[in-house]
Amino acid sequence: MNAWFSVFTALVAVIALVLLAILGVETIDLRYLLGVIIPYVAGIVFLVGVVYRIIRWAKVPVPFRIPTTGGQGKSLPWMKASYTDAPWTTFGVILRMALEVFLFRSLFRNNKAEVREGPRITFVSAQWLWLFGILFHYSFLTIVLRHARFFFENVPSFVQILSSVDGFFQILVPTFFLSDVAFLGAVTYLFLRRVVLPQMRYLSLPADYFPLFLILGIGISGVLMRLVWKVDLLNVKTLTMGWFTFHPVIPDTGIGTIFYVHLFLVSCLLAYIPFSKIMHMGGVFLSPTRNLANVNRSERYVNPWNYPVKVHTYEEYEDDFREKMKEAGIPVDKE
Repeated sequence: MNAWFSVFTALVAVIALVLLAILGVETIDLRYLLGVIIPYVAGIVFLVGVVYRIIRWAKVPVPFRIPTTGGQGKSLPWMKASYTDAPWTTFGVILRMALEVFLFRSLFRNNKAEVREGPRITFVSAQWLWLFGILFHYSFLTIVLRHARFFFENVPSFVQILSSVDGFFQILVPTFFLSDVAFLGAVTYLFLRRVVLPQMRYLSLPADYFPLFLILGIGISGVLMRLVWKVDLLNVKTLTMGWFTFHPVIPDTGIGTIFYVHLFLVSCLLAYIPFSKIMHMGGVFLSPTRNLANVNRSERYVNPWNYPVKVHTYEEYEDDFREKMKEAGIPVDKE
């Protein structure tokens, strides 16, 4: 598949979703469908899909310990072992998982190979992906937590503190949030990395570009809704609170088309997550290469799913063919 065809296909799909939401509001007046039914369906698909994927992964047999190690495992007393790269205790595994989940430690240690003069192959550090990956995930988390104010009657104190810190450099009215800039910048970098690097462009499929464009569309529509086509936040909160009380009410005024576009893209992302690579957010905790202690040298593991097998031992083999083995000059244990 042509690399640029993958980009074009994913971009057209996201543009089609945007146009579908615009037409649904401006032409057919499907505000109740876009504001109530689709978010409910997306939420159900997300919850059921995530639970199904996790249960399915949890049921996969892991008879042997196969941790991926980046350091010396526990061995002889005089050999210094790496507690975080090759943990041999449960606490070490938890520490390693924490470093991976919160700091992307393995991505930070990522290297790339380059062919330089000689020719010779050299390995250089590649922390740019780690940096923008950190920016993307934590800015996304910050934005999601800031949106919690729409789901509580009284805004939690941690949300107010987070919003104050995030909007510390208030240069515009409404508040200018740093997480918005970091989020859009990080998503743009992740997209450009796939189209600029020939290796990444060759490996990328429409399924790799689609979530990037979808997330980028969510971010852009959110910024436009805040800075350009403003909406009534009280009416938005009335709608969101109605979801949880199962008495949703679509406000007659104060919520423009841009809000329904934003909400529709968020709903599409929620429904898409269980079927995409974004499920790595749950799969990382169930990965046997990371959640198992490296004790292969100190403990022996026998596959518990082995079933009894009828074997032909060497003693039985020799009893059956002893005379022929002697004639052929093959040594035997018993004469």
